[in-house]
Amino acid sequence: VQLQASGGGLVQAGGSLRLSCAASGRTFRRYAMGWFRQAPGKEREFVAAISGATGGAYYADSVKGRFTISRDNAENTVYLQMNSLRPEDTAIYYCAADDLVGYAEIDYGSWGQGTLVTVSS
Repeated sequence: VQLQASGGGLVQAGGSLRLSCAASGRTFRRYAMGWFRQAPGKEREFVAAISGATGGAYYADSVKGRFTISRDNAENTVYLQMNSLRPEDTAIYYCAADDLVGYAEIDYGSWGQGTLVTVSS
């Protein structure tokens, strides 16, 4: 599956952004989709994931209650709604896909190109 992430930008602390990840292929609804992020000088980390089978959502503790992952299977798109943004949320955000939900980079075989989110204080 090919993935195209979009929606990043510059926002003030406390603001909101919605990221989108458009996927190719007719079997999108079967894929688990994940969002990861990589801040400057840091390793890529898990942010959120959503199951293809159940629609269940999973979050990193650092974003729980502020971010919401959702999917529109008719549009082959997964979203990440980010509210109450903080400067520490600044990173390149990547979407990823695989058969099952995972929390590590190695769990996902397909990756999008990344979209930059910058949160100013």
